[in-house]
Amino acid sequence: MQILAILTALLALVGAVQQILGASLTEFFCSQTPRSPTIKPGITILKPLCGVESLSETALESFFLLDYPVYQLVFGVQSNSDPILKTLSRLRARYPECDTALMINDMAHGRNGKVSNLINMTPLAKHEVLVISDADVHVPPYYLDRIVAALEEPQTGLVTTLYTGLPGGAELPARLGSAQINQNFLPGALLARRLGRQDCMGATMAIRKSVLAEIGGFTALVNHLADDQVLGRLVRAAGYKISLARVVPATTVPETSLSALFGHELRWARTIRALVPMAYAASVLQITLLWALLTVLISGFSIWSLLLMLGIFAVRVVTAWRVEAALRLPRTGDVWLFLLRDFFSTIIYIASFTGNRVDWRGQSMMADSGRPGPG
Repeated sequence: MQILAILTALLALVGAVQQILGASLTEFFCSQTPRSPTIKPGITILKPLCGVESLSETALESFFLLDYPVYQLVFGVQSNSDPILKTLSRLRARYPECDTALMINDMAHGRNGKVSNLINMTPLAKHEVLVISDADVHVPPYYLDRIVAALEEPQTGLVTTLYTGLPGGAELPARLGSAQINQNFLPGALLARRLGRQDCMGATMAIRKSVLAEIGGFTALVNHLADDQVLGRLVRAAGYKISLARVVPATTVPETSLSALFGHELRWARTIRALVPMAYAASVLQITLLWALLTVLISGFSIWSLLLMLGIFAVRVVTAWRVEAALRLPRTGDVWLFLLRDFFSTIIYIASFTGNRVDWRGQSMMADSGRPGPG
């Protein structure tokens, strides 16, 4: 039992080191001076939409307020009765000077409804550079400038961005979901990139039409759940690199119930497990309070294990505060939320191994490995 306690203690320490490195990388990323683009080509932003969530209008409005000379907004919905159409109507009336287009088309091209939506929207795109952005993304006015600057980097075929979580309300589930994105996902993504991975994140995907055509277009993604990761893999296989833009948009976390948050995070977890099984298995090390608590229980509440638990908890809180400060986010003041967040993450991790099926916007799909092909 003593040997087992030492092992769990070491795992807790490994996770704490990861959190320290992630916080340092976040601070470094946020401290870098962004580069300005040498030219500013016309850009078409594709926004596939489905339904209305909290802050939907605020998120969409941020795209009408971009500070960029020439860009087009193309919105796509799959039903004439979609409530998001009323939101779009208000925004287009409020900003008549914006170049916008709307595609309403329910034609399905495969199992992924979002990608089918993108395929239907693409004929309306005027410009060579395409930016695909989720409906719940909030962006600053300089968003496109930073994307174009990254797209100019040599051998770049695709540009993506990090993103933070923005609670859709004051409810506990929205706060927990945002904490997962801000304190774990974002610094973890930077650490993975430092170790050589070039993941594509769906909040922003910028690509030239010529590169998209070279890899088979959106049709190559339509039977995969993780369309962003598949797009990134195809771009890399074609000999290009994925660059990270120096901008961090926010994505709404709209969940108002723990069951809704559980379903959302379980979809993420099962998708990642299918895509990168070994890396996902190792991600349990990030739940440092789990390993520290196991050490306390296995060692019989020994003094050294209790001190370890306090130390790991301190690292967990301080590194999260460092990340939030670097990203200029409100500090998580209720320290009990860290305990609840790691407990919830443990439940999600265990549940992710109980199946491969996920529910996404009323559609049931199987998480797949993301290998090119029919899915």
